[in-house]
Amino acid sequence: MFKRSRIGAAVVLAVGSLASIGAMAQQASQRVEITGSAIRRIDAETAVPVTVIKMDDLKSQGVTTIEQVMASLSSMQMQQGTSQVVGLGTGGASFANMRGLGANKTLVLLNGRRLANNAFDSSAPDLNMIPFAALERVEVLRDGASALYGSDAVGGVINFITRKDFTGGVITGGIDSPQHAGGQAKSGNIGYGFGDLGKDGFNVFAMLDRQIQDRVGGTQRPFNTRYAGGLSPTTNPANYYQDGSTGNPTAPTCAAGTNLIPNANKLGCQMTTSSFVDYVPRSERTTGLLKGGLKLNANQELGLEYFASESTVQSQIAPVPYGGLKQNRTLLDGSVNPYYPGNSGNAFVPNIPLSATYAPTATQLAAGIKPGFVNIKWRDLPNGPRADQNTNNQQRLVASLTGSSGAWDYQAAASYNENKVKENLKGYSDGGIITAGVRNGIINPFGAQDAAGTALINSAALDGNVMNAKGTTKGVDGHASRELGDWMGAGRQVALALGGEAQQQDFRSAANPVYAAKVVASTGIDPETLNKGTRNVYAAYAELNLPVMKNLDVTAALRYDKYSDFGNSANPKVNFKFTPVPQFLLRGSYSTGFRAPSLYEINAAQTYTNTTQQNDPINCPGGVVAPGKTPAVSCAAQFMSLTGGNPNLKPETSKNATLGMVFEPTAGLNLGVDLWWIRLKQTIGSISQDDVFGPKSKTIYAALYHRTASGYLATDGSECPNPATCGYVDLRTQNLGGVNTNGVDLSANYKLRTALGQFGFMLNSTFVQKYEYQNTQGGEWNQNVSVYSGTGPVFQWQHNASMNWIDGAYGAGLAAHYKSGYTDSPDAPTAGFKVASYTTIDAFGSWTAPKGFGVTVGVRNLFDRAPPLSYQTQTFQAGYDPRYTDPTGRTYYLRGSYKF
Repeated sequence: MFKRSRIGAAVVLAVGSLASIGAMAQQASQRVEITGSAIRRIDAETAVPVTVIKMDDLKSQGVTTIEQVMASLSSMQMQQGTSQVVGLGTGGASFANMRGLGANKTLVLLNGRRLANNAFDSSAPDLNMIPFAALERVEVLRDGASALYGSDAVGGVINFITRKDFTGGVITGGIDSPQHAGGQAKSGNIGYGFGDLGKDGFNVFAMLDRQIQDRVGGTQRPFNTRYAGGLSPTTNPANYYQDGSTGNPTAPTCAAGTNLIPNANKLGCQMTTSSFVDYVPRSERTTGLLKGGLKLNANQELGLEYFASESTVQSQIAPVPYGGLKQNRTLLDGSVNPYYPGNSGNAFVPNIPLSATYAPTATQLAAGIKPGFVNIKWRDLPNGPRADQNTNNQQRLVASLTGSSGAWDYQAAASYNENKVKENLKGYSDGGIITAGVRNGIINPFGAQDAAGTALINSAALDGNVMNAKGTTKGVDGHASRELGDWMGAGRQVALALGGEAQQQDFRSAANPVYAAKVVASTGIDPETLNKGTRNVYAAYAELNLPVMKNLDVTAALRYDKYSDFGNSANPKVNFKFTPVPQFLLRGSYSTGFRAPSLYEINAAQTYTNTTQQNDPINCPGGVVAPGKTPAVSCAAQFMSLTGGNPNLKPETSKNATLGMVFEPTAGLNLGVDLWWIRLKQTIGSISQDDVFGPKSKTIYAALYHRTASGYLATDGSECPNPATCGYVDLRTQNLGGVNTNGVDLSANYKLRTALGQFGFMLNSTFVQKYEYQNTQGGEWNQNVSVYSGTGPVFQWQHNASMNWIDGAYGAGLAAHYKSGYTDSPDAPTAGFKVASYTTIDAFGSWTAPKGFGVTVGVRNLFDRAPPLSYQTQTFQAGYDPRYTDPTGRTYYLRGSYKF
């Protein structure tokens, strides 16, 4: 429960704030359906908390992407945006994340129906695929809703709603120009529609939207100079290792190398890779929507909707690292290797003692140390930075029938959803050619190349397609509602809704085996990767709204889902709405929910990939190499981890509760407070690498370590899956422990009409009282509010406020966004380091001409607020956390439109 003082503070803030209550006003004469209920009704103020965002309001503030829409919601705790494609293989997808529970526990709908999930991991729909230009509003249900929508609606539901009809034409264009280099964006859309449903009996319209976002490179902002970020022991010139010692030809200063700094003992070097990494990747998006409606008669309407989207995201990271190279003292013909440290003709004298011959121990053999060999970690700078291009295609076709028959209002539809993702790589090289070239004395890993070395490296350059994925969902659905009479004498009708749906879900993700085999050492992608699965889902649900008294409604809902691959789930929900006086509404709910394991989580092939840079807790505890162990493969290394699916996964289950009020103390002023509680069990995921390699590595996580016979973990993808060389950490998907979280949403809206025009003041805020999670069932609880724990922090406070003014053809406004500070990740050099709060202010002005012309000008991040310093290593960007902040800086924008 909340502490009394915090509840009091929250209520005072709600009453004293000016914010959006998020309930959409409707015409009293028309029955409508609001997200969170299947019953069509006149009264739109439901018993569940729904926030409604009008797209015209956000577009005037310069918003052009769905990611920016999500940033305007205080209940969102974003964990993955487009920029996380950089180095992390996300396919460029951006996901919603209500309450910080994870993208797969926020249900995303388009016009009330599901979209195909992103094909790479089948967890959730990619927000980049939503047809932005065609949207009319966004309805956000801030409550669990499995009793109506089934799986995934644990944290809440986001329903993107397009225009129902449109006549005439509109052309819009805009440009965003940052004050600093890079990051320019251009957007444009066109729409045209004809036919009036009421007069002509039909309407057809189409919308086409195009967006281009330029990259912000690692040298175009100074954030990665705050500290040496993206450290890697794989360098150019190369580090070399023998007898447990490290050397580099540029040591001890390392100044002669590329982006190098000395390592701890100043015999070797580390490379800072962050300057190669994109802050913002380049992206291009094209989205089209075709929608039509046909009146069959006075009571029936046939609808057809087709939309298609293509998103291409390009990202850049540091050149290919090779960590498993070995160099011979002599070549196969017995001649001297000219590049071996200390050999005749070599340009440098080794700064570590090298053994010519010796009898190696079993431990040394296991670590790759052999007579006449040195181990080498070299980065392929000659072929330039690596680049990743992900092309994501989505399409959906829906045919629907809406109408009424007798006392029933009904809607039925058949739909087809498809998502395809293709991942291409550039700047990579053939690991077999590079390995042979170093071993055979053609490639010089310690300095400049001669003609033969240059020719061989050029010949190894390898661009190509590495992964392809496709997911489809085919389904039929329908529901109907009607009034049943005034059972309780409340003066209002009891209402009933019945519905059902059936789906077939298919998923396939596979590596391109020929290409993947050549780049496995640098990508960790198993050439034989094949993830595929299929399932059938059937569901039935019912909802009953019972007016108990004139001012009290109780609603009950129940849904039953049956999955062909793991079983079934039944989930109820009960809520109430009490209005003792017209100016005050009290509401609350209780429900259970579930999240089915995705096809990827069940069926993903088990593959080996690199961890982030870590210390082996046995061989290098606390960063100090253990006696007899090799530091090169024990300390500050990227070890191999085993990832993949689990056919024995159980669904995640939840309990949700809300209690809130809406108050209208005076005309034009609405205030709202909604308390919420969520408890999850059997959460699905893999344990954080930082946790596995952290203080509990030798106790509760000890069973996850699988070492070679000599006690080592592998550091190169080519060493797996051979049991003799493949030591690994098991990070496969599993049912983990639970999550407990609760908090309060505060909202209000004030409209003031004056002789100078109409003013609007809005604010929505979210306060998180508790967020704790377990890594194992029955394990200890980890606190996450205002603390970077696991994969990131949970913000205790988030605010979004705006002030708008409209007077005829003129308008202006300000918008403010705030995230509270938190204790940084364990990677920070000082324990307890505080990441500062983050506030940005936007401003805009607009003018609409009488003949359909309109212009909006504005500036985002008016005061050029830089992202606060963070030492996180969850993403490849260094110096800040790109999941919660924007590195672009002050950005001016111009939008122009013409309606005809």
